Order: sequence, then C-alpha cells, then structure tokens
Amino acid sequence: MKILVLGATGFVGKRVVEKLQQLKPNAEVFKTSLSLGKDLRNEVQTSNLFENIRPDYVINCAAYVGGIQYGYIHPAEIYYNNMRMILNIFEACKEYKVKRLIQPISNCAYPANESFFKEEDFWSGPLHESVLAYGMTRKMMWVGAWAYAKQYNLDTVSLILSNMYGPGDHFDEVRSHALGALVKKIVDAKYKKNKEVVIWGTGSPVREWLYVEDGAEALGRAIDIMPHNDIINVGVGYGISIKDLANIIKGIVEWDGEFVFDATKPDGAPFKTVEGSKGRLLLGWVPQTDLKYGIRRAVDFYVMEVIKQDA
Repeated sequence: MKILVLGATGFVGKRVVEKLQQLKPNAEVFKTSLSLGKDLRNEVQTSNLFENIRPDYVINCAAYVGGIQYGYIHPAEIYYNNMRMILNIFEACKEYKVKRLIQPISNCAYPANESFFKEEDFWSGPLHESVLAYGMTRKMMWVGAWAYAKQYNLDTVSLILSNMYGPGDHFDEVRSHALGALVKKIVDAKYKKNKEVVIWGTGSPVREWLYVEDGAEALGRAIDIMPHNDIINVGVGYGISIKDLANIIKGIVEWDGEFVFDATKPDGAPFKTVEGSKGRLLLGWVPQTDLKYGIRRAVDFYVMEVIKQDA
C-alpha cells in the first residue's frame, strides 16, 4: 500500500505521517509539501509527483490558511492558492487512478447561522464573512468529491474537523487560530512581565477544539471505512468560549495579569461545534484527548520554543 501525504511538513500533516506509522506499519508512506520542493499550485509539478509515486491513497493536508485576522487581510490569496491546489489534486487523483482521496474540511465551511453543525445543514445558509474565502474553498473540496465521483468514480472521504491545536501549532497573532494566538500572547506576557493581554472581540464566541493527534487518527482511520462520499463530522460535540479558553490558558501558564477584550475587533461566527455521531459510527472511534491536557501540551511546547529563542 502506497500512501501519499500532501502538506506533510505542516502542523497536521506531520502528525498524520506519525499516526500512519502506528495504524499502517506495513504501508509505504510518501511525504511532500512546498518546503520539500513540490508546489501543488503548479499543475505540472502535481502531475509529475503522482506519476512518480502512483499512490493508492492520498491524504490531503495541504492548505493556505490563517486565523480570523489573516482571513480579513488576505482573502484573495487564500482563495487563489487553495483553489489551485484543490483543482490540481483532484485531476491528479483521477488521472493516476487513486483508490481513495481523504481530505480534512474545516468546520468553518458550515453556515454562519448554524449553532450545532449537522451534516444535513452543510448547505443551509451563507458563510460568515470572516471565513468566507477559506470556508468556500473547503466547500469546493466536497463539490470536487461529488463531481469526480459522479463522472470518474473517484472515491473520496471528506472529514469535517474542528479547529485543531496542540504541540507544533502556529503560534502567531495573525496566522494562528484563537487557541494558538492566546497561548503565544499569555506565555509572552508572563515572560515579559506584562500585566495585560489584549484579545480580539468580546470573548463570547464558542469554539470546539480538536487535539491534532485525534485529527490525525481520524484521517488515518478513513483509509479503511466503507465508501461514503458525503461529508462526515468528527468532533467532541461541545465548545468553549474564547474568554473561558483564555482563563484556562492563564491558569496553566500561571500568569497573574488581566485580559482586555477589544470589542471594536470582529468576533467571527458566534458558535462552532459539530454533531459527531456519524463520524463515531463510521470510524468506530471518537476523539480521546481531554482539552486541558491538550492545552498543557501546547503550552509546554511553546514555552520550550521561547526558552530556545532566549538561549
């Protein structure tokens, strides 16, 4: 069995490669990413990659993405870069007769007016402006799955995953999702002895978080499930407000400062959690990692990065 992991040096892709070594020890796992010299936005490079490897299974972890601030500043770049990759990947999978394409789709692809994401509501309304460009490219991943299955019988499994976090995450105020950005701000505040941390928005939006190793396991398990061309939610079914999340991180970091919520900045969608019963049934598994444990692992990782930078 040959498995090709796209975006294999990224936050999620690295964990997928590691998880496949446990789940599929006899498989031949191939890694590629932009940093390894393959630009999936380039049609020729993508085709040559597939021709050389001839993979049986492809797990597509490649994406051009950032947090809410990045989405407002760079929507055209997000749309252009992701759509180029998506189109080239589907064409290559069709051309080289891949047995199954597995693709993670962010839950930001759900309509903004939904509060508890169910698969049947995927097309029930418009996306929130803060994620319109990126979320729509994620929707187009499923449209690609539908179209290539209908015309070419391409088998695709599309997993809807909540925002992932953990060691190795992006810790950047602009590119990160809320959890990674909060870890950076609060740890930095402790080390710099700052008494305030400014947080975008009101702190009221609720988000569901998926530990990166759980996300990787879901993607690995998708190799063996029965064909299912519709979307599949994977999640824990509950969320936490940004304010409460910040307070958990504050306690773990043991920082004694105060938060300042900047209500002039956008909150994004008010609520993002998923109903995961279908994923539990089809994968025979549910995410295992406790949120506080996962946050502590993310904090410990970032603290070590800060220490290394200061050394």
